[in-house]
Amino acid sequence: MFREMRRIRQKLTDEETRDILRRGTSGVLALSGDEGYPYALPISYLYDGGKLYFHCAKAGHKIDAIARSDKASFCVIDQDQTAPEIFTTLYRSAIAFGRIRIMEDDPDKRRAIERLADKYAPGGDTAHRDSSIEREWSRLNMLELTIEHLSGKEGIELVKARGANKD
Repeated sequence: MFREMRRIRQKLTDEETRDILRRGTSGVLALSGDEGYPYALPISYLYDGGKLYFHCAKAGHKIDAIARSDKASFCVIDQDQTAPEIFTTLYRSAIAFGRIRIMEDDPDKRRAIERLADKYAPGGDTAHRDSSIEREWSRLNMLELTIEHLSGKEGIELVKARGANKD
C-alpha cells in the first residue's frame, strides 16, 4: 500500500525514526484541502506510541479537511544543514502516514492536551496549566493521528559520515 523507499541506504531504522518524532517540536501536517488542493500546515504536536496528537480550534480549514478525508501525513525535519560546497543539504527527517480523527472522549482529550502542554512547558506549574486548559476547553479540539506507515531518511553524506565513525 505504501511505497518502499527508493534510496534504501538512506533509510533510518524504525527506532531512529521514532526518536525524530520524540525529539521534534513542530512538523507539517498535510490534509486534503479545498478544491482538491493539498493543505499542509506547520503545527506543534505530541508523539506517543504510534499516535500523534495536535490541538486546534473547533472550526476551520483543518476540521473541514478532516471531515472530507481522514487520510493525513505528517513530516518532521530533524536536521537541515546546508552544505554549499557540495551543493546539498545534510538532512534527517521522518514522515508518518495515517488516519486522523477529532477526539470526542473528554477524558482522553484532556490527557492528550495535558501531555502536549507538558511537552512544551516541562516542569511547569500544573495548576497554571490546568487553569489555561479550562479557560480554552470549550474552544479546543484535539486531533489524533494513528500512524499506519512511518519512514525516516537521511542524506547520503550523513550515512557516509556515520559509516566512517563506526570504523
